[in-house]
Amino acid sequence: MALRKVKGTLERAMDKNMQDLVRGIRNHKDNEAKYISECLDEIKQELRQENVAGKANAVSKLTYLQMLGYDVSWAAFNIIEVMSSTKFTYKRIGYLSAAQSFHDETDVLMLTTNMIRKDLSAQNMYDAGAALSGLACFITPDLARDLANDIMTLLSSTKPYLRKKAVLILYKVFLKFPEALRPAFPRLKDKLEDPDTGVQSAAVNVICELARKNPKNYLSLAPIFFKLMTSSTNNWMLIKIIKLFGALTPLEPRLGKKLIEPLTNLIHSTSAMSLLYECINTVIAVLVSISSGVPSHSASIQLCVQKLRILIEDSDQNLKYLGLLAMSRILKTHPKSVQAHKDLILQCLDDKDESIRLRALDLLYGMVSKKNLMEIVKKLMIHMDRAEGSHYRDELLAKIIEICCQSNYQYITNFEWYISILVELTRTEGTHHGRLIASQMLDVAIRVQAIRHFAVAQMATLLDNAHILANNSQRNGICEVLYAASWICGEFSEHLKDPKSALEAMLKPKVTNLPGHIQSIFVQNIIKLYSAVLVKAEVEEDTEVLTETGQLLLDKLPMFVQSADLEVQERACCVLQLMKYVIKLQDKGMKMSDDVSALFTGELNPVASKAQRKVPVPEGLDLDEWINPPPSDSSDEDIGGPMFLPTMENEHRLTYQSETKKGYEPTEKELNEQREQRKVDQMNNPHYLKAEQKARKGSYNDVDGGYIPVSSIDLSVPLHVPGFRTSDKYIQLAKEQQNSGRKSKKKRKHRKGRKGRGDSASDDDIPVIHAVSSAIEMPEGANVSDDGGEDNTRPADDPHRLLDINLDEPLKPDERLPVRTHRVVIDGLKIEESPTPAAEEKHKKKHRKEKERRKEKKEKKKERKEKREHAVNDAGGEPNLLVSPEEESPEKVTPVTINSLPNGSPEQGQAAVEDKTDELDFWLSGSDAASPVKLAPEVTATPAKEVVLTSEEESPKVTEEKHSKKKKEKKTKKEKKKSRDKKRKSEYEEAEGIATPSKEHVSDTELPPPLPPMSSYQLLAENPAIKMVYETRVTPQQGHNIVASIVFSNLTSSHVKDLEFNVLDSLNTKLVRGIGASQHDVVKVPFVLLPNAQNEGQFAFTVESISMPQKLKGTLTYIVKTEDGSTHDKLDFRIHLPCSSFIVAVPCKGSDFAELLSSGELDEKFSTNFSPTDSEFSHILAKICFYTHFTVVEQVDNTASLYAKSVQGHHVCLLVKQLANSGISIDGKSTDSSLITNILDDVKACLTTA
Repeated sequence: MALRKVKGTLERAMDKNMQDLVRGIRNHKDNEAKYISECLDEIKQELRQENVAGKANAVSKLTYLQMLGYDVSWAAFNIIEVMSSTKFTYKRIGYLSAAQSFHDETDVLMLTTNMIRKDLSAQNMYDAGAALSGLACFITPDLARDLANDIMTLLSSTKPYLRKKAVLILYKVFLKFPEALRPAFPRLKDKLEDPDTGVQSAAVNVICELARKNPKNYLSLAPIFFKLMTSSTNNWMLIKIIKLFGALTPLEPRLGKKLIEPLTNLIHSTSAMSLLYECINTVIAVLVSISSGVPSHSASIQLCVQKLRILIEDSDQNLKYLGLLAMSRILKTHPKSVQAHKDLILQCLDDKDESIRLRALDLLYGMVSKKNLMEIVKKLMIHMDRAEGSHYRDELLAKIIEICCQSNYQYITNFEWYISILVELTRTEGTHHGRLIASQMLDVAIRVQAIRHFAVAQMATLLDNAHILANNSQRNGICEVLYAASWICGEFSEHLKDPKSALEAMLKPKVTNLPGHIQSIFVQNIIKLYSAVLVKAEVEEDTEVLTETGQLLLDKLPMFVQSADLEVQERACCVLQLMKYVIKLQDKGMKMSDDVSALFTGELNPVASKAQRKVPVPEGLDLDEWINPPPSDSSDEDIGGPMFLPTMENEHRLTYQSETKKGYEPTEKELNEQREQRKVDQMNNPHYLKAEQKARKGSYNDVDGGYIPVSSIDLSVPLHVPGFRTSDKYIQLAKEQQNSGRKSKKKRKHRKGRKGRGDSASDDDIPVIHAVSSAIEMPEGANVSDDGGEDNTRPADDPHRLLDINLDEPLKPDERLPVRTHRVVIDGLKIEESPTPAAEEKHKKKHRKEKERRKEKKEKKKERKEKREHAVNDAGGEPNLLVSPEEESPEKVTPVTINSLPNGSPEQGQAAVEDKTDELDFWLSGSDAASPVKLAPEVTATPAKEVVLTSEEESPKVTEEKHSKKKKEKKTKKEKKKSRDKKRKSEYEEAEGIATPSKEHVSDTELPPPLPPMSSYQLLAENPAIKMVYETRVTPQQGHNIVASIVFSNLTSSHVKDLEFNVLDSLNTKLVRGIGASQHDVVKVPFVLLPNAQNEGQFAFTVESISMPQKLKGTLTYIVKTEDGSTHDKLDFRIHLPCSSFIVAVPCKGSDFAELLSSGELDEKFSTNFSPTDSEFSHILAKICFYTHFTVVEQVDNTASLYAKSVQGHHVCLLVKQLANSGISIDGKSTDSSLITNILDDVKACLTTA
């Protein structure tokens, strides 16, 4: 034994480790493959050892080789051996190698089930952690099914490390074994409230990933995620939650109303750009979903746009791109908010990053209107002339056309301008969008009848200059516009002034260099132009023109007959024979104009884009049926040889592609001789202008004659081609029309005495010169609709398809996770599976009683819902924010272990789904907050122990006895409660919306008087023009931030604009300004106040210490715009931030409250006595809760305990007593003496102020 150990130690010492392997591979770069094959042989020898350490070393080297691309599947069994090691260092190597090399098709994975199960239940948590990490990479459906219960067990582990890993691997389990989702979901949901933040974050990640594809199944979790969003400080978890809310909001628009305020607070307060971006994205989704139910959210949109402008102006290219991306989402729903930042978007076109320029182009697409279309296109044209790179220039060209033709040419008012733009675009060199320009020319000429005369004139000019465009004969090049020009001139030849000149232009020899499909259109439209010339000549009886034109065609058409393109050949031959026949008849004295023009009569309309798919299938036609008998499977195998004849490489090259030939290159001696000869010729040539001797002396003789320098000409104006109209005159004309329209509108406005309207004309006021025809060609019998018949379903291999499961229904018997159990034996005999008749009878009785109990529960639930709705109606349907979150939340049911749930029935499932829906509706509606009244300890939700879960092994008799016993106990408890409530009838007041037996028969005369109206808004400042009221808001996760929400009211009948808000900062409190702004800079209010209107703005402050109240001086400057002019004015104010504004209402149980008081942590106390203006104790408590943000912990008679917590973590406890003389005594305790003193002063102020 000792010798074997020594031998194993020596073998390990001689083996190469990982470092030796890496070093050897680097040293054998010339023959790396040979060296690695030698290493693989050594590794195979090491794997045959009995020593686990040697095997682990070999597996680690195999893992490295697998990363280099070598196949190590042959060592799968050896990897499992290392995984089963008892030593953690070896086990970790095994799991790492398995994670990299194992996959679904690995055969030996079936051997790992029990080993992984053993590791999951190991005492060492790192063994279980390694198993979970490795399993996530190679999990299969079988492993997921067999190990799901073991993973679920780890969710209740005492170690957060294991709970977190178990939660994360559940996502992979659900993908491979979707049946585990429903039974595991309650446990996963509980982890959202885990005390460890890592586990909580992992649960949020898993649920958000599940909800990303199937959001509607997770709508019931909205209250829990809302609580996490308003209490968590983990930015990454907040990003996940906010993304989830963005997906849930379109499904439930009411959710958006709850999200607006916390999201706006986060936008104001967060400094993390990633969180800010997600908040803005979700606010946009929220506003889209609730836009139909809420009249205006302009303040929130302006806030988002203002923050996005900061991102776009940032020097970081990533932030700039994200800002433009989010701005494009706002553009879809609120285009006017984005159009105000047109200058910033146009600046982005000059950015050095091409992706940012392209994103800015996408934004411009949605920013155009009838007023600014010409201006934007002109700037894009100028930018295109200066743009570098053909790809970006092509994108600009495509975007110009896309902007102009969007929504059926909605924003084009003058199509002459658009035709001029298209013609100007033909001058763009090297573009690949020639076909796009041509299609637009054709579309406009066909659909806008009034523009045909102008379009034909411009196309004729293009044909006259065809030699310029024909030089670029590449496929989809700028020569494609000649396709449109020839067709338009031929189809609408009646608009041509001189059709003969256009005909001559189309018969120029250089046309044969064009691509074949363009030549074929030329040939087709040559005969159309000849028809026009023929009609005109016969009317004028000009036989000379007839003869010349006919002879011209007979002479020029043969060049098309000789074309290599078959289509061109065929058309040219047909036209040539037609011409010979016409000339033959003309020689006999016959007039042929009517016969030739009859070939091309009729109006052509554009074909609908979906015409092909709209063609109805004739009856009796089966498109899937074989036309001929299907070929046999063996027929392809019997036939040998190539299917097509072999072709040469360049045989099918396009005809218009020029063949490059290598020319003769002269030698250096020949070049020098040519240079000297050219100098002699220049000297002897009297017509050659020679330079002066001075200039020639210094420069000419030194210049190499073979190289003639070409100086660049700076052309600020593009070269002008005669006959083309520029687009600038149309822009000038549009400006003149707008100016004249404004003047006439001002006169009418002055005449009629209208007030309060802006000067800018809307898009509807701009006249449209040309109308666009919407006629399209559809096949006979087609059903005209927008349905494209496209299938937008998910791909069949998407694993999330199987996770679209209703999670609200209770579990059915066949949905429980499989549990390993031992065979149960009683007194050496097996339990009989078939029940006896007596047992069947007892089971029926038990089932009947269960049914009755469910029916009773359903009726109670219905009554409770009706009373709740009745209470909401009495309260006017408006939520009151004074009730603690414990009252607001729906009933909590004690979580039950997954496999202990009773058999699900249809009635149970329906009841559970209805209950979940009721809870969500109750939370989403404003009725979840009832009016603030006393919170008696007796008023609680239905306890969870009313739901009795009995195991199947328990006898029905024992179940009946237990049930009757519990009924008796419940009955006695109710009777005691009734008697106790009757004694305290005059003292006790119940919360609205909560029904208890003790208050079912209270008359209206015994109810206390209603609460006085309360508002959290305070007057900030006021003058004849503007009134400002404000309230303060804080969030628990932002301990040093407070937001002042200020409502600006315009008291005049004029516009108030350019509002600028500024506050004089103190050492403790500072106004949050823009990035890079100093403490003296103002904050611009992002809106204009309309006459007699109001709007809300939010301003954030940073506060260092909250123990003292803060008073800050500030100034609001603004401009009042009237008919007589503009007046600049200011309004001074003083904003007050009391200590109570930093207090947050936090629910607290009575036991926790008592423990806090007895802990000795609250060492500072203060007391005060005073006489309040209102002697009703319930009103006093309501005012304290509303104005100073406390929650009632417990109330007995005229004494109540209250609790609150500051945003910086100070606990504040109050004991409020009503004295015999109707005075109030308040004792307070906290951790800060200044804080508790100032809070009690705030309480006294709110109770003594009328």
